[in-house]
Amino acid sequence: MTESLVTEQRIGPDKEVTLHFALNLDSGEVVDSTFDKQPATFKVGDGNLLPGFEAALFGLKAGDKRTLQVEPERGFGQLNPQNVQVMPRAQFQDMELSEGLLVIFNDAANTELPGVVKAFDDAQVTIDFNHPLAGKTLSFQVEIIAVKPA
Repeated sequence: MTESLVTEQRIGPDKEVTLHFALNLDSGEVVDSTFDKQPATFKVGDGNLLPGFEAALFGLKAGDKRTLQVEPERGFGQLNPQNVQVMPRAQFQDMELSEGLLVIFNDAANTELPGVVKAFDDAQVTIDFNHPLAGKTLSFQVEIIAVKPA
């Protein structure tokens, strides 16, 4: 007599996960959420989620609901003062600048680098190339809908 064991799929390597999620700042401000639309599906390790977010989900199964705190080191990193650059205003001659304006730059390899205007005057412009969520602890609310082999 053989006994068949049905094991529930748990999140880990080589799994495809369908989930609802919400990402909130400490202030409660919602950064992103799928709870009011279609759930998201990703394969563990495909780069759609940062490794720190993926690791926080390991071991969860369909039906699990969690709210997880993700520290900057496991999320978007700490703020790096070297990522704040001061540039000559002349580089922005034909632009109407405002604090918080997102500006896209291309590096030597033609990779797009987004930066946010932090301050400016007639002589110079301060651009912050840190990720907007760098240095922030995030609340990561998840509801796991399905876990299956990838």
